[in-house]
Amino acid sequence: MDCGRHNAPVTRCRIAANSSPRKVVRILLRWFAAHARDLPWRRTRDPYSIWISEVMLQQTQVATVIPYYERWLRSLPTVCALATAAPQRVLKLWEGLGYYTRARNLHAAARHIVAQRDGRFPDALDELLKLPGVGRYTAGAVASIAFNQPAPILDGNVTRVLTRLHGIAEDPRGKMTSARLWQLAQGLVSVAAEPNPVPRIRGMVLSGSCSALNQSLMELGALVCTPRAPRCGECPLRGFCVAHRTGRAGELPCAAPRARVVQKRVVAFVLERRGRFLLRQRPAGGVNAGLWEFPTAELSGNRTPAAAARSQFGAATEVEPLIVLRHSITSQRISLHAVRVHCNGDAVLPAGRWCTGKALRTLPLARAHRRVAERLSATPA
Repeated sequence: MDCGRHNAPVTRCRIAANSSPRKVVRILLRWFAAHARDLPWRRTRDPYSIWISEVMLQQTQVATVIPYYERWLRSLPTVCALATAAPQRVLKLWEGLGYYTRARNLHAAARHIVAQRDGRFPDALDELLKLPGVGRYTAGAVASIAFNQPAPILDGNVTRVLTRLHGIAEDPRGKMTSARLWQLAQGLVSVAAEPNPVPRIRGMVLSGSCSALNQSLMELGALVCTPRAPRCGECPLRGFCVAHRTGRAGELPCAAPRARVVQKRVVAFVLERRGRFLLRQRPAGGVNAGLWEFPTAELSGNRTPAAAARSQFGAATEVEPLIVLRHSITSQRISLHAVRVHCNGDAVLPAGRWCTGKALRTLPLARAHRRVAERLSATPA
């Protein structure tokens, strides 16, 4: 898509969208009062709980997050509990959510809060930004939702709402366009900080109108102003929306070019010895760092999993297919072929840790390898 092709009509319409921020805020607050979903992190003003939810929700669907969020808070209900937890326990609670750097950053930030702030959760935007892994969006979300501060937020949902509302055709990831979107978000939450009636929503705990405004923007993007097939007829802001007026809601925001997809074939070797299975831990600094997995090797060309196993463990090796899984990591499309390997006594086995079936269930495994372990437990030896 040519992101700059429609700049002239967009500029003519932009004034209308910018002329009534107070009206936009009032409409959003009323809409949110009527349409807000009942979500567990909306029943509290506890900054720790809100922070956990915001980090979990990054690049993850609400329905997926809810059971993880509830299990996490049962296990680690306070920032001090998280700070003193073992790293493997933290990763186990996160197992299956993906993007494990988020969990490691949560752990590091909790330790920072305990060590540097005596366990008191920061309530100022600049202090929140000092926490490991906390960027401008997360800091703004916690500051506004937990403490009702006029801090802007700009996630994918809010970016989509503001881009369409103001008819912004430029790439929202561009430096100047991103700065402008942050300014627009700041303008709305600053208006919300003025005397405004705080919506009263059954079951929801709101710290004030800044909290409600920012959550209404996210909610509108999640429920109505969706990436595909936006429901413009249900949008409370359609009368102000440049993209709706010009028939471009489906085109905005400007789509980023897709990364080239790389196909990859991998074999996972399930090695068993006296009822124990060989696992190895992913090294620090890489994908899935700190998680455990069965030993793996990449399959090049038309090489079969059986050929790879016999090449590595000896010609007498017996290979039994177990499961084939397909999953994605960023732009990689991975086919994982798990095979059960029966070696003779002369085989040289890779380094790792021999784990019981109980350890397989308690150690944090990468998602695909967790599915291999589940298949293994359901398959007779």
